[in-house]
Amino acid sequence: MSTDIQKRVKKAGQLPGTPVYTGNRLEVTPTITVASYNNQEFNEYVNTQVDDEQIRARYSHITWVHVEGLHDIHLIGQIATQYKLHPLTVEDILNVSQRSKIEDFDDYIFITLKILTWSHKLNKMNTEQLSLVIGENFVLSFTEGSFSTFNLIRERLRTGHSVHLLENGSDYLAYRLMDTTIDQYFVVLEKISDKIERIEENIIISPTQDNAREIFQLKHKILLLRKAIWPIREEISHLLQADHKFITSFTRLYLRDLYDHVVQAIDAVETLRDMVSSIMDIYLSLVTNKMNEIMKVLTIISTIFIPITFITSLYGMNFKYMPELDWRYGYPCALLVMGLISCGMLIFFRRKKWI
Repeated sequence: MSTDIQKRVKKAGQLPGTPVYTGNRLEVTPTITVASYNNQEFNEYVNTQVDDEQIRARYSHITWVHVEGLHDIHLIGQIATQYKLHPLTVEDILNVSQRSKIEDFDDYIFITLKILTWSHKLNKMNTEQLSLVIGENFVLSFTEGSFSTFNLIRERLRTGHSVHLLENGSDYLAYRLMDTTIDQYFVVLEKISDKIERIEENIIISPTQDNAREIFQLKHKILLLRKAIWPIREEISHLLQADHKFITSFTRLYLRDLYDHVVQAIDAVETLRDMVSSIMDIYLSLVTNKMNEIMKVLTIISTIFIPITFITSLYGMNFKYMPELDWRYGYPCALLVMGLISCGMLIFFRRKKWI
């Protein structure tokens, strides 16, 4: 049973909108990071409990509330109450196997997408769900684990180095979060591409069962990438076409650019998918050729021994009158005949270029 199905089983029998955490990262201590800013000031708070005053959206500021760790349903519920989130939104936030999607509500937009990062230490791809709630002057973001993906955005807000972030609204902040997430896809794509090239070189030199195992692992990673990236194109297209009062024409320009990035990522995924399929075909072809070479050698050996076996069988019969048995040179003559036959067949195979 797949991991996503196992997670969905936890919700079986529950009413729609029932908050059920479907993940298994219970060791993460829930942390709330609040950034409140405008073009004149920046305030940041980090807490493990909900402080209504800290997380309260202010008309004169943009409020960014990030929650790391989702297993505390009560804490998520407090934030949802503060921002009047629909129960179905809370349910989707806690469902960490949720397919990437976008939903419109009266006062906010809800978006889910996958954060994909590459672990250089473990040399593997990590997947995590990001949930975004975008309102007129606030952005809520929820993840199960590390917040490091958005460290650069937080640093730019602290230092004031990003004028666009400070002077624009929550829609631009949401765009930057999505853009940072999608940029990580290209890092993962590059690592997978390098891995494909390395495997291809190894297969050409000497195909092994380890190569086949690596190819299947790559196919699984590319499938995850494809499932993560394709829905994002629909999400951005929806943001561009829908009439939301808090998405400005300024941000729409950047969303169009982000749409182009997603299309490029999709093209790259499809290319990698074709490459992996080609490598698998090459692997199977090389293994088949190697097996054919082995069978050819065995066939040649068997063919050479057929006439020799016939001669030995002929003189192995228990007849009383066989003149060659009493002949003084019968044995060396038989060996000479068998040797000549073997040499003749080898010369014949060589001329035919079978060996």
